[in-house]
Amino acid sequence: MSYFADRKRLAAYTKPASFDANVIVIGAGSAGLVSSLIAATVNAKAILIERHKMGGDCLNTGCVPSKAILRSAKIKHYIERAADYGLDGPAEVKTNFPAVMRRVQNVIKAIEPHDSVERYEGLGVQCEQGEATLVSPWEVEVSQPNGERKRFSAANIIIASGARPFVPPIPGLDQINYLTSDTVWELEALPRTLTVMGAGPIGCELAQAFARLGSKVTLVDMAPRVLPREDEDAAQAVLLSLQADGVEVLAGSKANAVEKREGDNVLLLETDGQTRELPFEQLLVAVGRKANTDNMGLDALGVERNQNATLVVNDYLQTTLPTVYACGDVAGPYQFTHTASHEAWFATVNCLFGLFKRFKVDYSVIPWATFTDPQVARVGLNEQDASEKKIAVEVTRYGIDDLDRAIADGEAHGFVKVLTAPTSDKILGVTIVGYHASELIAEYVLAMKHGLGLKKLMSTIHIYPTLNEANKFAASEWRKKHKPEGLLDWVSRFHGWRRS
Repeated sequence: MSYFADRKRLAAYTKPASFDANVIVIGAGSAGLVSSLIAATVNAKAILIERHKMGGDCLNTGCVPSKAILRSAKIKHYIERAADYGLDGPAEVKTNFPAVMRRVQNVIKAIEPHDSVERYEGLGVQCEQGEATLVSPWEVEVSQPNGERKRFSAANIIIASGARPFVPPIPGLDQINYLTSDTVWELEALPRTLTVMGAGPIGCELAQAFARLGSKVTLVDMAPRVLPREDEDAAQAVLLSLQADGVEVLAGSKANAVEKREGDNVLLLETDGQTRELPFEQLLVAVGRKANTDNMGLDALGVERNQNATLVVNDYLQTTLPTVYACGDVAGPYQFTHTASHEAWFATVNCLFGLFKRFKVDYSVIPWATFTDPQVARVGLNEQDASEKKIAVEVTRYGIDDLDRAIADGEAHGFVKVLTAPTSDKILGVTIVGYHASELIAEYVLAMKHGLGLKKLMSTIHIYPTLNEANKFAASEWRKKHKPEGLLDWVSRFHGWRRS
């Protein structure tokens, strides 16, 4: 917004004579914590408001617990593969589900100090618990658990209130105790049968984890295949692994209703025009997430929202109310913990130092990963995106099944796929499928961020034997396709002349 438009928007409100803080941050998830940390680091006074638990969804119900349960499932899977590694003995292991869930909670507790009130107050951040409501462009009222209300003021406000699982309006769904990625951690017993609605990253990860732990899992999605945002070859690798783990995948299926029948739960599906009844003990809804922007006083102040409930922001992460910024899941367009942290830097620096210089948020190189087995990691374009956007690319592929370290580890599967500009080694995007793909992608993220091409990557020494050699070999595959044929012909004749 322009300076004069900003002034006009604020003219209807009375600005406090002084402020309690330089910035008020709403939400103590990844975005809010980083915003508060940056403010404290530059000696600005920050007030951090959280209505529930410090650490937000990522620590308490998202990234951390999901990776903890995936690890337990992976270890069980390895034990069942003992014979593959020359180990004799029973190849079965019984799941102690309460112990698995205790481990999940212990992992959360071990990480909690990183995001604790004690840590942030030690850094100089004022932490407040309660529901936050904006009452003016500079003021926030906090309804505390004890019923007390407090009001705080600041020159700027950062909304980092995160998102929650989206629950579709399916008839009968509200009549059962369905699970979401928030509530699945409250399970005390392993479900005999589990139906997972949603074959995106969250649905695929939890479907595989519960299947490996012993549940009979059915994965349902309206999309024609799992992981629809990824290339078909990447999605196919995950599909085959899910099926090998016993997951029944019903893609292209629409959930029409949920019914309770004499103690049994049934999901009514429509697949290819046919109706199917799917009984289940537990139903996990994982069809997406919705930004937490309700009941915060935003509409009364004219803060505009998108159709998906995220806030309308400009290139500087400023909302339509000039003193209010947003970052993380409430701002979009990517709902990842690492992009929330990334956006937090821009939102905080812009609101604290925007009088001198502002920075446009940079989404040019955004990586992400799905932590199934195999993992799928991605940065930049994939073939599907390039085709939809009509961007010409050259595709180079290296099969990890040929990599020495992957063979030694019994994980010889997957691939590295690099998209480059035609006749150039400039990297436009990378998809990696396989063992530790989420770690391998980092080298390409660095290369893309700093403009390094495949030639630079190929000339970098990689330790042998490591999985990282897959990145170098992928670059070598590109080089083979672009070898200087004319020069090599001359060199061949030169060597022939030397021999004679």
